[in-house]
Amino acid sequence: MATFDYKSGCLHGEAVPLEAVAQRFGTPTYVYSRAAILENYRRLADGLARIPNLICYSVKANSNLNILRLLGEAGAGFDIVSAGELTRVLRAGADPSRVVFSGVGKTAEEIDAGLEAGILMFNVESGGELEVLEGRAKALGKAAALSIRVNPDVVAETHPYISTGQIVHKFGVPKNEAIELYRRVARSASLRARGVTCHIGSQILEVEPFHKALDEILEVARAVREVAPATEFLDIGGGFGIPYQGEKPLAHERLFEGLESRLRGTPYRLVIEPGRSIVGDAGVLLARVLYVKRNAQKNFIVVDAGMNDLMRPTLYGSYHEIVPVVRRSAETLTADVVGPLCETGDFLAQGRPMPDVEPGDLLAILTAGAYGYVLASNYNTRPRPAEVLIDGDQAGLIRVRERLEDLMAGETA
Repeated sequence: MATFDYKSGCLHGEAVPLEAVAQRFGTPTYVYSRAAILENYRRLADGLARIPNLICYSVKANSNLNILRLLGEAGAGFDIVSAGELTRVLRAGADPSRVVFSGVGKTAEEIDAGLEAGILMFNVESGGELEVLEGRAKALGKAAALSIRVNPDVVAETHPYISTGQIVHKFGVPKNEAIELYRRVARSASLRARGVTCHIGSQILEVEPFHKALDEILEVARAVREVAPATEFLDIGGGFGIPYQGEKPLAHERLFEGLESRLRGTPYRLVIEPGRSIVGDAGVLLARVLYVKRNAQKNFIVVDAGMNDLMRPTLYGSYHEIVPVVRRSAETLTADVVGPLCETGDFLAQGRPMPDVEPGDLLAILTAGAYGYVLASNYNTRPRPAEVLIDGDQAGLIRVRERLEDLMAGETA
């Protein structure tokens, strides 16, 4: 399904011309496709249908309430990493018994919120966190359901900032330490082991690291069942990559076959925590050209969206394809696509062959549905963009554009 495609020379989202979206809602604006989000979710659900599973959408990828509600109604659970994300999923109507709470730095207040809500389980990252979890559960008169996040020391090819599955990373605990923590859980009246968890990183396009990670936590789970026979869930996290620059896509069928073959006949239920693979290619960022600057060495296309709107190119050196919303000319120039912020690092593309655009033209930054708005900031006192959800031939506002008054509302001067 081509969610964003040209019709009569104009880029459309489903059946809506994006030029009309920009005219109606302004720029910069994030635009998402309802059909693409649901299609991506269903591909995962259908692929895992032969084994017991729970798909917990990773809220950090895109946390708009409308998208959370859409996925919850489609059957998704949720993976959260803060009390704020817990509040979001509950407001979106989520069943708390289908929510897992990840994150390396949960506060006592966040743990209380999860306990009071009755979430499925906490993914515990350290002995210190386990101690706090036990204390808060005892104080509230509850039994805290949990899994220990095992660091499987699996190498996955991705950007070092989003690699999480090796001993040198801050996440999880080594396998031998995990077994000792489960023994502590078994001795506590306030703790209850529900599963074993790992997460090896993000934007991974190879199948083998996921299979190896599952092998590692299966080994831990077999040992854990000696002290915690009710252990039910094996959570391999998320990190399923998507193509940004013509990369070979993740081989989903082979991924699912390997997971199924390893879990067939076992007592476990698989949990996955996808985010990017559900919303990444379902969104674009619309921007308008302000100026075209040319000199003897460089060309610059200055647009009204910057690194405060889409941080990934500056933060990770990430590639996003950038295309004209309306095709006007076959002429091209090699240029940096840059934003209006006072930083040399404020760019969306560098040294990129681009259409020979003019001020006022619209550009679409593709594959921007994940880690776009959620990483946006108000640097240079710039309001964050609007968000729009397309459904067939309809486009609806799902987040109003911030106003300058909103940015200063909490200040005391």
